[in-house]
Amino acid sequence: MDYHIVPVEEAARLLGTTPAGLATPTARQRLIEHGPNQLADAHRKTIGQLVLHQLLDVMILVLLAAAGVSGLMGEWKSVYVILAIVVVNAVIGFLQEYRAEKAMEALQKMAASQAQVLRDGQAAKVAAADLVPGDMVLLEAGNIIPADLRFIETHALKVDESSLTGESTNVEKDPAPLPAGDYPLGDRLNLGFKGTFVTNGRATAYVVGTGMHTELGRIATLIQTAETSTPLQKRLATLGKRLAVAALVVGALFFAVGWLRGEPLRELLLVSISLAIAALPEALPALVTISLALGAKRLVDSHALIRKLPAVETLGSVTYICTDKTGTLTLNKMTVEEVFEVPDFRLPVLEDGHGLLTAMALNTDATQDDQGQWLGDSTEVALARYAAEQEHSRAALEARFPRLAELPFDSERKCMSTLHQTPQGVLVVTKGAVGSLFAQLDTSQQAGIPDLKRRVDALAGQGHRVLGYAARLLPELPAEITSATIETGLVFVGFAGLLDPPRPEARQAVAECKAAGITAVMITGDHQLTARAVAESLGIITSGEDLVLTGKELTQLDEPAFAELVEQVRVYARVDPAQKLRIVSALQSRHQFVAMTGDGVNDAPALKNADIGIAMGINGTEVSKEAAHMILLDDDFATIVEAVRHGRRIYGNILKFIRYIMAGSAGEICTLFFAPLFGLPIPLLAIHILWINLITDGLPGLALAYEPSEPNSMKRPPIDPKQTIFADGLGWFIVWVGLLVGGVTIGMQAWAIHGAGTHWQTMTFSVLCFSQLGLAFTVRSRHESAFRIGLFANKPMLGALTLTFGLQLLIIYVPFFNDLFRTEPLTWPELGLTLAVSSVVFWAVEAHKLVSRLREPASVSSAPVPPAPTPATPPARAGEPAQQPTNRPTKPISEPLLQP
Repeated sequence: MDYHIVPVEEAARLLGTTPAGLATPTARQRLIEHGPNQLADAHRKTIGQLVLHQLLDVMILVLLAAAGVSGLMGEWKSVYVILAIVVVNAVIGFLQEYRAEKAMEALQKMAASQAQVLRDGQAAKVAAADLVPGDMVLLEAGNIIPADLRFIETHALKVDESSLTGESTNVEKDPAPLPAGDYPLGDRLNLGFKGTFVTNGRATAYVVGTGMHTELGRIATLIQTAETSTPLQKRLATLGKRLAVAALVVGALFFAVGWLRGEPLRELLLVSISLAIAALPEALPALVTISLALGAKRLVDSHALIRKLPAVETLGSVTYICTDKTGTLTLNKMTVEEVFEVPDFRLPVLEDGHGLLTAMALNTDATQDDQGQWLGDSTEVALARYAAEQEHSRAALEARFPRLAELPFDSERKCMSTLHQTPQGVLVVTKGAVGSLFAQLDTSQQAGIPDLKRRVDALAGQGHRVLGYAARLLPELPAEITSATIETGLVFVGFAGLLDPPRPEARQAVAECKAAGITAVMITGDHQLTARAVAESLGIITSGEDLVLTGKELTQLDEPAFAELVEQVRVYARVDPAQKLRIVSALQSRHQFVAMTGDGVNDAPALKNADIGIAMGINGTEVSKEAAHMILLDDDFATIVEAVRHGRRIYGNILKFIRYIMAGSAGEICTLFFAPLFGLPIPLLAIHILWINLITDGLPGLALAYEPSEPNSMKRPPIDPKQTIFADGLGWFIVWVGLLVGGVTIGMQAWAIHGAGTHWQTMTFSVLCFSQLGLAFTVRSRHESAFRIGLFANKPMLGALTLTFGLQLLIIYVPFFNDLFRTEPLTWPELGLTLAVSSVVFWAVEAHKLVSRLREPASVSSAPVPPAPTPATPPARAGEPAQQPTNRPTKPISEPLLQP
């Protein structure tokens, strides 16, 4: 029901209530019908469900299958290692998801615990959970609004709705019905919303919505959705399924060929099963978890807290950042940006050249506490603080000109007046909307109104909120203080333009995002002009093709029309939470990976459903933090850029591991499959394959997680969301390197059988191991030479290669391991030959990278960088250079704002 467009009397009739409130029996019956005034969690998971969810991942299932096969073969050490990997992954995933379940608890904490109501005509305190539609609620400053309300009476009532609507200015409420139309939440001036805060005044209101039927409840519904998969999770899920099928096919095919050749069935079965395991990258889940954990640790050092580990790599694939304006791109602190004082106006007391500052200091209700903190409405505080910084404090001026009376602001007059005693008489200072003041000016100033209006419109067009000041001098205090007696015949003093200013670091962060191929989009509940001005100053809007769309316009678009338009829009103004979620969903439908930043309750649904939600740690609400994947501990938008850099590094390192592990596995498969086709015996035993998979592959592979970022990683576009994990040459690399590794190994086997006698299997086994160690060292970069990267750039890799090389020598030369692995000590010439043959793979990959660099010298080392946007600046004030925008006027405030 649209209670904001019906009169109070009609609202009471529809709710079945009266100004005396509900009768207690009626309230009890309605509580049974409507349920408690609480938020429900429809999708809360039990601990058992959370644990089971961790074990149903494709790669985890593959690991469990590998553990089962290893157990059947009696390889219990392998079973223990694989199960340990499964447990680590499950525990980390469980903790992350369990913490995510707290989002609903944070929403519950926003609700008031008690409410003052009228029941049976008497004032009483009841539990907020017991409120029902039709209840009469009494409100005063400091109260949390306990349910959605329709105001009956208001007395200077102002409400902080910033957490719900995104607007930093407190909203003055008025019980008058609104004309029929479509209104965003911030414009429904006769409604109050559950979870918002009364900052000033008092009111009475009817309850029109409780529990999940409130605006806060609708947000709760929006965040109760399933988690979205990250780009890597989607790609790994596809990879795991394909590898599982390929492993079964390869193992079965190898067994069939061996059986036809007459190979011993027991050994053939063991090798076939081992070959199937070789096709599965058992260490992949462990490497992904370790890489993400290392990235999360580094991000904490960069002031970003990761709540959900997969979000780390998602950062590297983000193509759009949808950012809230208030508190994210701006300071969430109203500030006086521009002032203009009418020159040569005639009024005693204010004729000292600082009349506007005096008026700003006197006409305010903002105060300072003992610690110097400003208290009051955000706009009032901004004006009083500005005057105080210009050495015109309220306390000092009121000591000279005591306040005698005041006429509070109301929405009809759009003005506020204060009266002060001066030696010359009673000074009236009026503040309000400039248009309202123009209608009350003395005839002597009527001729100057067009020029003043032009100046005001220019400032408003830059997104400023403009408030004017006027004054008059009375001989004595009127007997009756009304608008008619004191707010006529005024002399216009000047006006002030206020903005919630952009964060200083945000402009550079937006430019760096654009250089990295990431599109920044502002989504705000603020007005269109203000949003556009901020977006232009930050470089989010840089051309006429960048569109601004209001929530009302968005409502009029159907899904196909919006989908066609969504990638051109850079600013969304006056939108509600459901529309934010619609924007994120529309971008995702266009195959974009979307990050959403925000700090308010209104941001929570979009934070939860975005590919990565980023909450503000200082100014963010608990709801937004619990719904987000990542929290900025310093509320610095620039931290996102650093986080993206880490994300790209982590994703790149995971791809390096896949490149390494899959090429090595392909080499093992080629060796085992083709050797018998050339008339050679099966080259490896089952225990050899398990050793390579768990040690030779595992240790260097995990060390790849420590690889530093590739050069210019932030000057290339994000990974194409539509690409498979084998795109960009990865599949071809795995094929040709696998064939090379297999060819080198089989060649060694063939030579050794005729030249080394009984040592041939040890030499074959060692060539395969050492070839993969060389491969691990060279895949650290797709394009740069391993020598240019340096031996010590990744010390864990150096340690892993050294350790793995030492372990392989241990297997070759220690008698105990000779019996366990059925190896034989090699002579020094045989070991030297084995190492030389193994190095062929390293040199081949290095040569391939050299050819790639010669063919495409600019593809990596000097990738083109998109030009950073030139932030739009507001028109310069008279006498100031346009290229030097400032947050504060640097000239005397009596100087004209614009040239006539």
